[in-house]
Amino acid sequence: MARGELASFLRDRRSRLSPFDVGLPAGSRRRTPGLRREEVAQLAHISVEYYVRLEQARGPHPSPRILDGVAQALQLAPADRAHLFRLAETVPPVPAGPVRTVRPHVLGLLERMPETAAIVTDATYDVLAWNPLADKLLGGIARERNTARRRFLGRPFLDSTGWEETGHIVAARLRAAADRYPQDLGLQRLLADLRAGSAEFVRIWETHPVHAPGHRTKTIVHPEWGRLTINCDVLTIPEDDQQIVFITQNNRPSMQSRSDWLDSQRS
Repeated sequence: MARGELASFLRDRRSRLSPFDVGLPAGSRRRTPGLRREEVAQLAHISVEYYVRLEQARGPHPSPRILDGVAQALQLAPADRAHLFRLAETVPPVPAGPVRTVRPHVLGLLERMPETAAIVTDATYDVLAWNPLADKLLGGIARERNTARRRFLGRPFLDSTGWEETGHIVAARLRAAADRYPQDLGLQRLLADLRAGSAEFVRIWETHPVHAPGHRTKTIVHPEWGRLTINCDVLTIPEDDQQIVFITQNNRPSMQSRSDWLDSQRS
């Protein structure tokens, strides 16, 4: 275990926090910035002596429970938390399940791109957020918010090239999610439904597909907008294990123009 580096890392992250950040009273004047060691120990639910030994590179090998408590006390971001466990040469606890909330700045990004259809999906392909253009392009996302179910169990809303490739991409991501979240009941139910209802899914799953997110171009036939050539680009949000899919159009007029025209005809 890299005790010296672990101690230095803890001191650095402690110095970045104030009592206000963690909901503690400021108390008397502090000679150095950051939390006191006693405060970190209190928040982490460990003894002060134990935490002091960690910061002095004299501590024993900390357990995952202790490291998790320290990470929460220091309000470590996911990347910092992973680094803490690496320094301690300890495997972090398995997450209970994927993150199913979307950060406000990601929601704001969707709103600021009116000419781009965009959706946010979690590791199980649940659509967590979308903008109006995506809803019109993809056909009522609220009716079926899981794109894996739409792909393998539902009736396709769009005729699309790359249908087979999409199946491999979906199965690959679900395989990775099953490895990361073996205890997530929602994912277990999804996989059971896909296995029971789609021989194609079973066939692809058994090939152990591996795909990296990236740029893809497709041609689709929309029931109202006709034939469209679209670009699909994926932005990953690693700390939440989520993806934003941006869909833009090569053809003109744009999808937004078509959408505005349809809305004007209905009003």
